[in-house]
Amino acid sequence: MKINPYLIFNGDCKEAFTFYAQCLHGTIETMLTFGETPARDHVPEDCRDRIIHVRLLVGDQVLMGSDTTPERPYNGISGCSVSLNVTRIAEAERIFTALADRGTVQMPLEATFWAVRFGMLVDRFGVPWMVNCETEQ
Repeated sequence: MKINPYLIFNGDCKEAFTFYAQCLHGTIETMLTFGETPARDHVPEDCRDRIIHVRLLVGDQVLMGSDTTPERPYNGISGCSVSLNVTRIAEAERIFTALADRGTVQMPLEATFWAVRFGMLVDRFGVPWMVNCETEQ
């Protein structure tokens, strides 16, 4: 079993996942709009370019997401964070800096009592992230 985060956006899923693919050096395996699926006739015409499903592969891990539609109001992402665990300080610093671009740093990336680097931020799309590097290998 694998547990995969599934993020919901309000029309900017494509932009967010294109950004995440760059930041995380991942590959978008699937990105479908509502208009490309049988769901086309069940959403308003102005929502057909929204993403119904995206799958981003990062190493052997997967991050997925979609946009919402007007009948399912968007309430933002709260009460959780996407936690990234890396094994090199340089990688933690690179990812943290990339995700923080036009976002809000909640805790700078720094040494803590449990990790050589840990930091928290909310990216420009409103997604909370934690970057953790417990030991450098």
